[in-house]
Amino acid sequence: MAKAFIDERLQQNESIIFVAIDTDNQQAIGFTQLYPKYSSVRLSKNWILNDLYVDADCRKQGIGEKLIKTAMEFAKTTGATFVQLETAVDNYTAQHLYESIGFVKQANDENFFLYKIVLNS
Repeated sequence: MAKAFIDERLQQNESIIFVAIDTDNQQAIGFTQLYPKYSSVRLSKNWILNDLYVDADCRKQGIGEKLIKTAMEFAKTTGATFVQLETAVDNYTAQHLYESIGFVKQANDENFFLYKIVLNS
């Protein structure tokens, strides 16, 4: 089901996926996925970083950070002014990563924090 869902998003040009590849064995070791967010008030298209995954054996090597920074660079090329994401309130590792990159906590509910980073074009 997940594969079909992602395939449909890509075929409909509704998302962008960046994949980290282990150059030794040409295996995917991580990915991030962006969805567009439109604002008629701001007259802009920004991006929601909806997924970030790094294989458990490859964590703590900077791969997640590189994927996020690649996504941010892509967002800049589209004229976006920000990227936003959400993470679970108990996902302290992700929160530390996002905050170290420059994401700022915007809001939260009982389950998730909303983070946003303004892009300097």
